[in-house]
Amino acid sequence: MKDSDPAIVAIERAMVAIRRSQSRRALNKLAARAGGPAVDPTLFGVLDAVEAREGEVVVTDIATALGVDQPRASRLVARAVAEGLVERRADQTDARRIHLHLTATAHTTLDRAHANRRAALDAATADWPDGDRTEFARLLTRFVADFETATADRPDDAR
Repeated sequence: MKDSDPAIVAIERAMVAIRRSQSRRALNKLAARAGGPAVDPTLFGVLDAVEAREGEVVVTDIATALGVDQPRASRLVARAVAEGLVERRADQTDARRIHLHLTATAHTTLDRAHANRRAALDAATADWPDGDRTEFARLLTRFVADFETATADRPDDAR
């Protein structure tokens, strides 16, 4: 890869801009505009991870999804539980295993967050032809999958 590849530079800059726009302050402004309670964006990561695999999620899955260590994931889950967003339930076949489940409050919060995010995306692409939106969705989905593969931890990675 060339260091000066203009496309890679543009993608990197766009990714930084997206990350900034997803800051705690920006997400809480969106929630406030929609009349909903402000939720710590770090907890949204927990909620998103539980939602993606509802019923089979354990703290280790949260750690992996968020790219954090087990103690940090445990603290985040404990906060989500304390805020009434996540419940812990014992596995029916192995009581030592605890599964995480979203509460009704979390489902409402996530539904509102999804609606807010989609509204923002709709507004950002409102003037785009349908074909461009479809192509962008296809390419962005492909990029995310390929980026996850390219940056995934491997047992032989040097640390």
